[in-house]
Amino acid sequence: MARTMAAALRSNFLGNSPDWYKVTILGFLVINPFIVVIDPHVAGWALVVEFIFTLAMALKCYPLQPGGLLAIQAILLGLATPELVVHEAEKNFEVIMLLMFMVAGIYFLREMLLYVFTKILLGVRSKILLSLMFSFSAAFLSAFLDALTVTAVIITVAVGFYGVYHKVASGKRFDHDHNHGTDDEVHELHRSDLEGFRAFLRNLLMHGAVGTALGGVSTMVGEPQNLLIAEVMEWSFVTFFLKMAHISMPVLIVGLMTCAMLEVTKSFGYGAQLSPKVREVLEEFEADAAEKRTKSDMTIIVVQIVVALLLIIALGFGLAAPGLVGLMVIILATAFNGITEEHRIGHAFEEALPFTALLVVFFAIVAVIEQQHLFTPIIQWVMTYDGKMQEALFFIANGVLSMISDNVFVATVYIGEVEEMYLNSNGAMSREHFESLAVAINTGTNIPSVATPNGQAAFLFLLTSAIAPLIRLSYGRMVIMALPYTITMSTTGLLALWYMPRLM
Repeated sequence: MARTMAAALRSNFLGNSPDWYKVTILGFLVINPFIVVIDPHVAGWALVVEFIFTLAMALKCYPLQPGGLLAIQAILLGLATPELVVHEAEKNFEVIMLLMFMVAGIYFLREMLLYVFTKILLGVRSKILLSLMFSFSAAFLSAFLDALTVTAVIITVAVGFYGVYHKVASGKRFDHDHNHGTDDEVHELHRSDLEGFRAFLRNLLMHGAVGTALGGVSTMVGEPQNLLIAEVMEWSFVTFFLKMAHISMPVLIVGLMTCAMLEVTKSFGYGAQLSPKVREVLEEFEADAAEKRTKSDMTIIVVQIVVALLLIIALGFGLAAPGLVGLMVIILATAFNGITEEHRIGHAFEEALPFTALLVVFFAIVAVIEQQHLFTPIIQWVMTYDGKMQEALFFIANGVLSMISDNVFVATVYIGEVEEMYLNSNGAMSREHFESLAVAINTGTNIPSVATPNGQAAFLFLLTSAIAPLIRLSYGRMVIMALPYTITMSTTGLLALWYMPRLM
């Protein structure tokens, strides 16, 4: 009996994950206490590496469970305290609200989004132009909205496209119920086209995700850390944009050029085309939907367009926290479109809440980084330099740390340290020098962090979303597809910081 239960426990541990993965996680949990005894600082870095490993293996096992086990152990070993984890969560409460409500709000705009983007997808036959439209649109929207909101939009659109073709490839009609999470029913003749469509959607999603970084660096509302930096520096929306423009605008141009070149050269996994068979299915779907679309259906789309415009206005003018705006979207889109059943509303939260829980686990890892002062030696080393070299090193250090950690946390730590040095310098550090370092911190945390999914919350959200396993978008594949963007954008940002004159 005991042997049977032990076997069941081994089987149940981390579910259907590969045995080697389960053994690896158990190995981490066994070895960590011994590392803590030797050196807590080393144990802190080991924990960061282990957590990144769980993110990299997100398709083997959702990171919440293995990452959560590591976080719980870190607290039990004294590498962080529960109070510090709560403090980190409180500091990022607006981000948590954003995930809970805004992502769910976008779910209730999906008919309108699918309608609009289907028109774009079928109307624009050039893959290069289509990719540029996705990237630029994401950049423009991220400058006024939040990158997570924009990412939620493109994920919703991709899921809609994928679901339509996968249903047809499985021999079903558009109005049939279908589970697009398995390929068991996909006909053999459609399998190659399905793989090509997955590659096509991966291309558009990655172009869009990078676009959120291109726009997110530009304004104080683009990323959570931008708002924090703007508050410390007392910069307005326009002032923030002008302070960053000598770096953000060249990076935007180079980012769009990179997008086009990747499609032309068909390198790093890009260049996948929409096959004629898939296009035919989507065109049939659009024709079928148009034929069956009633006045009630059109009213739903019109209401969603109005709600989307209110969403843009509210976020663009900063009328309320993004999370509250998302709650407004849920209320308006459901109240005026007849969605009153609890289970229909609850379904909208299925995508956001697992990631919200994962983000809180991430804050526990951040708490370890803070309590063990893992970044302090780097800050002290950078401050030994002067002038442009110091700014460049701030950019590089913030970029590298944001790749392996979280850009919000890195920016928070650095701007806090620099502000303290400025206030305690008794005039030795000029306001202009302070502003230069703030610009380096903002651009450094926003631009190079596209290198890995854990660098930016929007990228991590994409990796752990429902669409990622459907289109075979793994951690490693994201890193490879982001690599050319990382190189061109980071190099441009560094050169612009060094050579381009500031607008103000």
